[in-house]
Amino acid sequence: MASSAVFLFPIPPPPTPSNSPPSLLCSVPPLVTIFNKTHTTRTASCRPLLVSASASASSHSLQALIFDCDGVILESEHLHRQAYNDAFQHFSVRCPSSSSPLPLNWSPEFYDELQNFIGGGKPKMRWYFKENGWPTSTVFNTPPEKDEDRAKLIDILQDWKTERYKKILKSGTGKLLAVCSAATKSSVILCLENLIGMERFQNLDCFLAGDDVKEKKPDPMIYLTAATKLGVSGKDCLVIEDSVIGLQVCLSYEAATGAGMPCVISYTASTANQDFTDAVAIYPDLSNVRLADLEALLKSLEAAK
Repeated sequence: MASSAVFLFPIPPPPTPSNSPPSLLCSVPPLVTIFNKTHTTRTASCRPLLVSASASASSHSLQALIFDCDGVILESEHLHRQAYNDAFQHFSVRCPSSSSPLPLNWSPEFYDELQNFIGGGKPKMRWYFKENGWPTSTVFNTPPEKDEDRAKLIDILQDWKTERYKKILKSGTGKLLAVCSAATKSSVILCLENLIGMERFQNLDCFLAGDDVKEKKPDPMIYLTAATKLGVSGKDCLVIEDSVIGLQVCLSYEAATGAGMPCVISYTASTANQDFTDAVAIYPDLSNVRLADLEALLKSLEAAK
């Protein structure tokens, strides 16, 4: 019943009921199902991987999965674009082909094409400046003509952009993040450190486990304690739970025994048949739910009062 791990690692939807037609779509399973060796459920519409005779006769076997990061594990290209534009602004980068008096600014549409055309930050800038003219900047008052000066400009822009990108990532969503789990602290810490990494775990604004409170769920103590530590009202929080026990913690805004927090349910195969009538939203997983969707949900609840 951990409340926030589902944001990062969507839980697979429950099996299709036998009296319902199978889904016509078979999407790639979330990463958590790949790494969970005990998970063997496959939807009715998904077919097992077919291996050709020539491939099966080969001595090669799959021993490792290698994932790209940007765009696969982390959808971050818009953050890279922001960091580049911030660098152009910081160094007053202006190309001679531009009619604008403002520093260079790559639009989302242009950057989408650029990042699919040229890989790597330095090659992107070098290509762009060759096409549009080497720029003036606070690094060089006149466009650099020597190869070593052009390389120096690219290096300075890239180094500054990289540090800016790191700061953007560390700033997160601007929302406070907490994990509240009824499990023992040692087991939750082990889980989170392996799933989200030590740095992200240490940057959580609040972490509470079953060891930290006297009363367990469905008693609201753990969420009330989290709200206090975060310095926010319970009604300004949104809890993500997977079971009716977690939902009971936040059933009503007004109930004296409730934490006063709206609750979104992302159910698992074992909790899919529970009664989630009082949840503010129910999802089989959160893979397609964005922060903006949750913000709009909270606003609609407030407007409906």
